[in-house]
Amino acid sequence: MMNSGVAVQGRHLVEGLLETGKYKFIQIGAAMSHDDYRPVKVKEDLIIIPTKGFGDKDIIRSLLVTEKPDAIVLFNDPRFFDHIFEMEDEIHQVCPILYWHVWDNRPYPSFNEHVYMSIDTINCISYLTYNLISENHSNKTNYIPHSLPDYLFYKLKEEDIKSYKEKILGKEKLDHFTGLWINRNTRRKRPADVLKSWQMFLFDLEEKFGHKNATLIMHTDPEDSVGVNLFEVAKNLKIKENVCFSTDAIDFDEVNILHNISDFYINISFAEGFGLGTLEAMKVGNPIIAVKTGGQTRQVINHFDNTINGFALEPDVTTTSGSQSIYYINEDYVKTEKVSKAIFSMYCMGKECRKEIGNKAIEYVNKEFNYKDMIKKWDLSIEDTIKNWESKYSRVEIYRLGDWFWKKFY
Repeated sequence: MMNSGVAVQGRHLVEGLLETGKYKFIQIGAAMSHDDYRPVKVKEDLIIIPTKGFGDKDIIRSLLVTEKPDAIVLFNDPRFFDHIFEMEDEIHQVCPILYWHVWDNRPYPSFNEHVYMSIDTINCISYLTYNLISENHSNKTNYIPHSLPDYLFYKLKEEDIKSYKEKILGKEKLDHFTGLWINRNTRRKRPADVLKSWQMFLFDLEEKFGHKNATLIMHTDPEDSVGVNLFEVAKNLKIKENVCFSTDAIDFDEVNILHNISDFYINISFAEGFGLGTLEAMKVGNPIIAVKTGGQTRQVINHFDNTINGFALEPDVTTTSGSQSIYYINEDYVKTEKVSKAIFSMYCMGKECRKEIGNKAIEYVNKEFNYKDMIKKWDLSIEDTIKNWESKYSRVEIYRLGDWFWKKFY
């Protein structure tokens, strides 16, 4: 129930499956900490068990005994579920494991092989993830992308948009060209580079049109401990008057309003598994500026006819990064000069052209990222997995020799 992408999509999935009348969910409510660790009955068929972190083996063992689940569904970075994969043989005495999985970029993460071998069904959030995993596990891999219920994000009436824009930005900025960026203030999301790109755009705008009537809305915590001080960055770039920081926790209705009062949405993350903000923007009919990386590629490019839902930015450089647990992964960077030019081009195309692109984006989203399709595919996937997993299951055994090695018994 938290406002992270994983939590939001987890909620949409659970609520959609509950509406079929076929399911009951006991959800482990993972977080850093909770004020109260007593189970919460949200509705008749949804119980949340608060845990610190992502639970442990004892919690899973207890639920296996008391609830005898028909399936376990995982959704987040695989590193959070090491305890699950280490006890997969215990779980498989009771039920199968399904995983809604995303991997940000190439190359194929062979160090995740023990994860993929421990899971009965891998449903991939992005098409890039599907291509990566299906190359090695085609018999249990599906493509089921994120989606959004129609009632959450939609185009408002023009008079309402004008009223909200005046209320949020002020009457003096009612005619401002407005961009929107919604992300956590972290290095991966490149918020300072977004501000630098905006500064360069404002310089070009003033030089060629004689004004700086433009405002960038950044919905984030400018002083997040894991990010940079965006207040100071904006101050140093001398663009404070052209940036509006939205810092309060807001609900879906208010996020929908932010999208509606904006002319475009931007995301230049160097790694993006999917990118919910771009999907929300297209849902309300706004063009997007996005780097062709991860799950964003299939959003910004209409794969049916190869048209662009705004501006698709080719990476200028791809680096290989990693850590002690994620051994290697590519990161795609685009230059701020290229980003600023895309913003300027977005401004120059005019309102009617942006509206035309946005209307086409709505059609594309409703076809490629349809909410009812998402629920239907998950429903069928769960049914098929429960029906057939026992005949397909092969045990995974862990060997320790310097580093972890995993071997499958046939």
